[in-house]
Amino acid sequence: MERVVLHSDCNCFYASVEMHRNPHLRGKAVVVGGNEEARHGIVLAKSPHAKAAGVKTGEALWEARQKCPGLVVVPPDYTAYLRYSRLARMIYYDYTDRVEPFGLDECWLDITGSAGSFVGAARLVAEEISERVKAELGITVSVGVSWNKIFAKLGSDIDDGDGVVEITRDNYREAVWPLAAKELIYVGPATTRKLASSHIFTIGDLANASDYLLARRLGKMGGVLKCFARGEDATPVRRMDRDRADVWREMKSVGNGLTAPHDIVCEKDAKALVYLLCESVSQRLRECRMRAKTVCIGVREAKTLFGYTRQMQLRVPSCATGEIATAAMALLKKNEPLDSVHPIRALHVRASGLVPMDAPLQLDLFGNEERRAAAERLDFCIDDLRRRFGNTCVRRLGELADPSLAHLDIKADNTIHPVGYFGG
Repeated sequence: MERVVLHSDCNCFYASVEMHRNPHLRGKAVVVGGNEEARHGIVLAKSPHAKAAGVKTGEALWEARQKCPGLVVVPPDYTAYLRYSRLARMIYYDYTDRVEPFGLDECWLDITGSAGSFVGAARLVAEEISERVKAELGITVSVGVSWNKIFAKLGSDIDDGDGVVEITRDNYREAVWPLAAKELIYVGPATTRKLASSHIFTIGDLANASDYLLARRLGKMGGVLKCFARGEDATPVRRMDRDRADVWREMKSVGNGLTAPHDIVCEKDAKALVYLLCESVSQRLRECRMRAKTVCIGVREAKTLFGYTRQMQLRVPSCATGEIATAAMALLKKNEPLDSVHPIRALHVRASGLVPMDAPLQLDLFGNEERRAAAERLDFCIDDLRRRFGNTCVRRLGELADPSLAHLDIKADNTIHPVGYFGG
């Protein structure tokens, strides 16, 4: 039986949620934007009216105001967006148990079992989902229908409104191949330039390009993109765990990052930010009953906006905040002078190489295992207090050294980024 895959994409998701919560915003040029005073002042999402005025996602708010003088800027509320995202998925689960999120606003659905045997049934299901989301949640979705995940997503991307686009084996050459190569998933600006230098401008050009040429220009990813362009993707729609908020059953890493309210120019402020981030990462590790073998930091410099990452292995897998923060701080001090000549704009801390907490550990004959175990038990006790009284009820003194960071609750404000297509 031919697979039937839908891709549902909530249109202007953050802005649509804000307009549904506040009807006075409807019909206006609205953007959801970050806090300019905290140097997060970029456009996160835009309404159709703002889009018509030329406002683009990711640009600075001052640039957006120049394009659209009457622009209304609304601060983000991720708690609300998570709630709407869950409500949308509950609608999808009425049609299939194979619902794979791709970020907050996108989902793939495999409805082969319920619609694969009836001609036209897939479109009827897609239209019903679109109408239900509009009626029950007050937002709109674009739905793509195809026999594979890549073309289903492309179908939802093609539609600008709340319609349904079908890409079938009969029409994909006419519907997909004339599109620019950059419309295909994982073809970003750098890949687009590489393809253009080889006179590959459309998806059709990519689909018919030489395997040797693509391997020379793009490596292994060249063959993957060619398969995508030809609709030869057999990746299944994953069956997710609803009881765990649709996260992957096998976690790869846990991370958190922040653009600092001011440039980091000394070790004291750097330590405050590192410990804030490590508190969030370590607490989430303990919630998932995992320990990490590797600690990674990401640094973005203030003057050049150049970014890089560095990582190190822990002696023993750990979920203790102190151990992870010590490793992260050691990496930072090794790679940054932490002075006013080399200011830091943003930091990211990630724990990877995860192992279950109940997995056996190789003890170190010369290590202080009792002290390590006591540190983990203390962290678990603090977690219990934070669950009852909030994440800021217990703070480390070092985190309070920078007054601009003292009020932050980084774990609660953690932004949910789209997951990777390949399960990362």
